[in-house]
Amino acid sequence: MTERTTCGQKDKIIYAVEKLSQPMTQLALSIHARPELSFAEFHSAQALIAPLRAAGFRIEEQVAGLATAFRASWHSGKPGPRIALLAEYDALAGLGHACGHNLIGTASVTAALALIEACPDIAGCIEVIGTPAEEEGGGKIIMANHGVFDDVDAVMMFHPREKNMVTRGALACVDALFKFYGKASHAASAPHLGISALDAVIQTFVGINALRQFFTDDVRVHGIITDGGSATNIVPAYAEAKFLLRAASVEGLKTVQQKVFAAAQAAAQMSGARLEIEEGLTYAERNNNLALAAGFQRNLQLLGLEVVNPPQSGGVGSSDIGNVSQLTAAIHPYLRIGDVIPHTPEFAAAAASDAGTNTMLTAAKALAMTAYDLCYDATLYQTVRAEFSQWKSRSQTSGDTH
Repeated sequence: MTERTTCGQKDKIIYAVEKLSQPMTQLALSIHARPELSFAEFHSAQALIAPLRAAGFRIEEQVAGLATAFRASWHSGKPGPRIALLAEYDALAGLGHACGHNLIGTASVTAALALIEACPDIAGCIEVIGTPAEEEGGGKIIMANHGVFDDVDAVMMFHPREKNMVTRGALACVDALFKFYGKASHAASAPHLGISALDAVIQTFVGINALRQFFTDDVRVHGIITDGGSATNIVPAYAEAKFLLRAASVEGLKTVQQKVFAAAQAAAQMSGARLEIEEGLTYAERNNNLALAAGFQRNLQLLGLEVVNPPQSGGVGSSDIGNVSQLTAAIHPYLRIGDVIPHTPEFAAAAASDAGTNTMLTAAKALAMTAYDLCYDATLYQTVRAEFSQWKSRSQTSGDTH
């Protein structure tokens, strides 16, 4: 065993993770080798469910009506908190597991298996909740709207990154698809009879770029043309563009949406095209539970890891765990797998490297140890829940003033 603590039960958890290291590493690599996109993670979900089912967890599939969502529960019958370890397992189009979700899902499964191996009669309930479509689709948001997290006292997961950080934030975000309908015509002999939907798309980009100097520093707006026409000698009758809008909070995001949507509507009026807007689910900003994060950090330190402070501004993305963090105490710490940036081919390679899988096992140890603390350290549990209750009260009071 590579680490020892002053707590015999935590030493048992560490040992249990190390016993699982070979099959869990193979599990992470098998998911990595077969990347699946949002809502289509059938192999990945079943691969994660299999060892939980074999260990005696109660399995619920197609949770919240999602084909690849699941909940695996272990309840000894003793009273105590309900702790959820969240699993992600969707991949990125064209890049595979360039966000390391193969490591995320496997770490949560490993943590749950090790925890009940070391403490089969643990107080409370330990769950692994499989949450599909983090990258695109907002699986956690759909599950939250179906009440999946309503009775959960705390949720935890880890995310691979280039630094060890336990309280890094995340932006609120929403995606929007702008669909422009024009009129086809011969681009050379009768262009005056056409209405270019592509021109409307281009003017949308121009309008949004003109807005950028008036956005606050936290705002990010990025888009792609998903359909620009079919032939150069035909005035495009249809074109579309997809944008992702981000801001520090959902409230701030509403202002960004109004401005960006107005730019698209103005582009439609200028070109004569008709506009339809398809709006995605809104990812909320992340509320890190500081007491829970501190407990996780203490366990990382027992394992020999040092933590750095997150960036004061910039350098953050978005995740649908933000919506879950509005409902219960939550942490989403990051652990280093190398000098790599997410959503790149280099990160995808690191997610299948020895460094990546070793970090995954370290994350599993820290997650399981923190779950153990919540179940047996009444002071920590009460502090975590009190912090969330106070945050919720302030949030609701603030919301009433708008």
